[in-house]
Amino acid sequence: MSCRIVLGAQWGDEGKGKVVDYLSADADAVVRCQGGANAGHTVVVSGRKLALHLVPSGALHPHCEIILANGMVVDPLALVDEIEALERAGVELRSRLRLSTAAHTVLPCHRIQDQVEERRRGNGGIGTTGRGIGPAYADKAARTGIPLGWFQRDDANLRATLRVAIQHKLEWLRALAPDLAPEMDGDIERLVAAAAVLRPLLCDTTQRLHALVDANKHVVLEGAQGALLDLDHGSYPYVTSSSCTAAGVLSGCGLAPRDVTSVIGVVKAYATRVGNGPFPSEIAGADGERLRQIGHEFGATTGRPRRCGWFDAVAVRHAARISGCSELALTKLDVLDGFDRVLIADAYLCHGELLRHFPSDSETLAACKPRYVEAAGWSTPTTNCRRASDLPAAARRYVARIEDLVGVPVRLLSVGPEREATLHWGDSGR
Repeated sequence: MSCRIVLGAQWGDEGKGKVVDYLSADADAVVRCQGGANAGHTVVVSGRKLALHLVPSGALHPHCEIILANGMVVDPLALVDEIEALERAGVELRSRLRLSTAAHTVLPCHRIQDQVEERRRGNGGIGTTGRGIGPAYADKAARTGIPLGWFQRDDANLRATLRVAIQHKLEWLRALAPDLAPEMDGDIERLVAAAAVLRPLLCDTTQRLHALVDANKHVVLEGAQGALLDLDHGSYPYVTSSSCTAAGVLSGCGLAPRDVTSVIGVVKAYATRVGNGPFPSEIAGADGERLRQIGHEFGATTGRPRRCGWFDAVAVRHAARISGCSELALTKLDVLDGFDRVLIADAYLCHGELLRHFPSDSETLAACKPRYVEAAGWSTPTTNCRRASDLPAAARRYVARIEDLVGVPVRLLSVGPEREATLHWGDSGR
């Protein structure tokens, strides 16, 4: 039995989708545990590019059971669209998709509320995706949300339930943003139609996962977003609305720490961030734009350009510590091909003080300036390398330096979007 957690150890967009897809080759089940359609994974298989938002990347392996667990907030309309899009691409999904009755529903009015609240923040906006994630989690915490299990009710009861849930938001929305306020009856009918598709998929996913673990099956638990966006341990308020750490993954699926065999932190060979919030190693100017263009750093969910920076070992050390990462998967090493030099932040300078830890306060983090160590770049392309020993010597030294500064070994390296462009890193790489 193996139960591997795969999570982002930066600000999201680290390439978790590709890593999960790669590890799912020998997995019996792949599980999403938190977040919702604000996630965006792009995977490339046999030249075919697919963007996934709710369904985990392991869906592309036909033998994998796919589970959307308790901790998620699920937009039923978006999920039905995604199922149908995958089926049009030849990916059969419904017979192996399990949807938690305890996961909560993202309603159309949640998406509008998200957009209204972000618009009201003006220049102080958080930079949300506008997918309704925060409002849905807020309603869950306020005990006014709708668990997906309620979609098992007959159509008449479901209509009544949805009407009560939507009605209490309409007055607020119509007062603040009459141009965005939803049309309730049409939304209710679309949700009732989605319920007909989703009812056969609903089950107690916690018990299903316990059965898989008891049967010594191989399970991959896929985290969403990144640890530095965690609601409790990220740069609040510029965070997501769920827990993105290993603890959040377990809470979201119902497994225990003793069930976990490894925690894999996924990191880029540099750093990116979407939306607002402090970003100490952000690069202004030509090098930042070069990373953005070569790395195609535009959001899979929103299309927004990502902010780019050098690798931040302080931030990744923090992420690895709070999640107990046993290993790292380092992605997009090939994006650094051709740089004369590459930098790594190994500490921060803040108000005259040298910090080796990641501050818990956003204002303090915003005042931090990175202290960099410099590494030699490499001109030889890495995209065709298939063994660690094939990499240019400078690239191998760079990876080894990251290991030393973070204090966690690298096990996988990615040098391109294809499955085949994945290397196993070990003693041969040093």
